Formats: sequence, structure tokens, C-alpha cells
Amino acid sequence: MVEPDAVHMDDDERDAFLERAGTGVIALATDDDDPPHGVPVSYGYDPVEAVFYFRLAVGPTRAKGTLDDRPVTFVTYGDPDDRWRSVVAAGRLVSTTDEAVADDTIAGLERTGRIPIVDIFGEPTADVSFAFYRLDPDELTGRIERSLEP
Repeated sequence: MVEPDAVHMDDDERDAFLERAGTGVIALATDDDDPPHGVPVSYGYDPVEAVFYFRLAVGPTRAKGTLDDRPVTFVTYGDPDDRWRSVVAAGRLVSTTDEAVADDTIAGLERTGRIPIVDIFGEPTADVSFAFYRLDPDELTGRIERSLEP
């Protein structure tokens, strides 16, 4: 019996997987020797620019702290057709209200189609403040499970 092998997705395979939008985990860098702050998030993906968009809860009561220019790693995964896939993106978060990205953000958000709304808060979402952030990854890798031919 031949075991499946996880190999890199090409750009088209990666984009097709990410265009479905969905959820993943974003890990935010922390100070000193503290572990990263990981939190589940929903995302949208713009395949034209290879950029991710997030709708993140913000405010002084949130454990994430300041998000602008924060180093992050984002991971999403799934098996939509019984073949395991994962994508890892690393870079820095940029506020979409930043003048340097505002125009690109409008076009990019339109190309994402939608960002799923996931209610994982201990309070009504109407009481939660949100802001949009973008991740233009410095590193972007995708892996897919492939069965080797015998």
C-alpha cells in the first residue's frame, strides 16, 4: 500500500482553495517569551493580489492588543474533496483604513466575495467593535494531500 504524500499546491490550486473563504487561526506575535496569541477568525481572499482580509474584534477589552503592523501567521485547512489541504500565510497586519491601502482595499474586498461572519463572542455581536485588516503575506505556502500511484 502506498501512503499519501503532502506536497506543495501550485498557485492555481491554492487560490481555488482560498477563494471559498472560510475560517482559520491567526497567531499574533507577542512580546518577550510569551507564546503567540492565537484566535479563530474568518477570512476573505483576493486571488488577484494574493491578499487576505479579516474582520477582527477590536477594543480595549480584547486580549489581542494593538493590531496595526503586528507580525502574524494565518493558517486555514480543510478537505473539501477528501484530500487534505492547508495554507499558511505570514506577514504583518495592515489596517484597511490606512491611506496607503484604502483604495486597494475596496477593490480587494469586492473580489473576496464575502467574509463569513462567525459568532464566537460571549456577548451579542452588535456590542462588539470590529475593524477590517489586511494581510499581504511575505510568505504564502499551500500543501495538498496527493495519493502516489502504485
